[in-house]
Amino acid sequence: MSKLRLFTHFTHDTRGVTLVEYGIAIALAVLVGSVTLVALGGEIGTALNAAGVAMPN
Repeated sequence: MSKLRLFTHFTHDTRGVTLVEYGIAIALAVLVGSVTLVALGGEIGTALNAAGVAMPN
């Protein structure tokens, strides 16, 4: 198979595209979740500490 024909075959082959799209979507979701947890981590810790202090013994 010539190189041009092989390249043309791969450009029309879409069998693995869905898997790649799912991989990108999962990676993006993990990234957004991680950034959100890091950004809100301090505030959540402060709120939990305040709730713990406000509880009666």
